Amino acid sequence: MPHRDTYIVRAELTISTAITAVQIKAGSTAGFEILDCTVTQKGSTTSAQEKIALVRKTAAATVTAASVGSTGLANGVFMTDPNMSSPALVLSTSGTGFTATSEGTDGDVPLQLGFNVLNGCYEIPVPERRLWVPPSGIIGVKFFSAPSSQIWEFNIGIMEL
Repeated sequence: MPHRDTYIVRAELTISTAITAVQIKAGSTAGFEILDCTVTQKGSTTSAQEKIALVRKTAAATVTAASVGSTGLANGVFMTDPNMSSPALVLSTSGTGFTATSEGTDGDVPLQLGFNVLNGCYEIPVPERRLWVPPSGIIGVKFFSAPSSQIWEFNIGIMEL
């Protein structure tokens, strides 16, 4: 398989409502596959169940726009190789970003997982089950019901195709 550019969309967000936490929008010329998705928290030592979903959006949520190459713990899109080019993702308030203030329109839900907050949620699909997001497509990582209020950490690995 030829080398393709891979990126990590990372966010650390305080969430306490049912919301699209992370939204990723493909550029008009390149789609992407989701390589992995993790949701963990820092703040609770109490065992509790939560549910997270990957949802295809038919209309974008309004989000705080992501940036490429943020430093430290900032929310952003990070390159797995510092020498590669910037992603073709749309970085805007209706594109790739964090914490929806308006939900847009949800489409189908190809992945939904329950998890214990002490363990976190780790989805690393085999290649045959990776979710494909076509050019100009949008996917969101979403809590459909309000989770416990705390700092949630999201890491979504993608490969542009």
